[in-house]
Amino acid sequence: MQVAGLSIAECFVPRNDEPQVYYLYTSRLNSLFCNMIMQRGGCVYIITNKEHSVFYTGVTSDLICRVWEHKNKRYPNSFSAKYNCNKLVYYLPYLHIEEAIAAEKQIKSGSRQAKINLINALNPQWRDLHDDLLKEGN
Repeated sequence: MQVAGLSIAECFVPRNDEPQVYYLYTSRLNSLFCNMIMQRGGCVYIITNKEHSVFYTGVTSDLICRVWEHKNKRYPNSFSAKYNCNKLVYYLPYLHIEEAIAAEKQIKSGSRQAKINLINALNPQWRDLHDDLLKEGN
């Protein structure tokens, strides 16, 4: 399958120092992510810690790699590393990065309960959605 002249596997090229490579195949969701990256779209996302006591809201054009960075504490002095936020519990893709940034600002300005409501609407079991994204590609 080709998207913008690249195979699905080529859409997620790892950085040189990352030990894991994510090869994505033909699922519709992964095609959406591939298209999103090629068109400069983005995702707004919420990660939390094991106890669900802290939330981090972010935006990225490469959700799988960004969550990998959180999980592996690529930036050890960051908020998410300090509070062990590494569980992806909510995300929503947008075709344009500006829309994702606007959604991030809206979520960040909302209350904790508003974030909980968003998470419960998409992911009532509070599973780690990163695992689902990786399985979707296999």
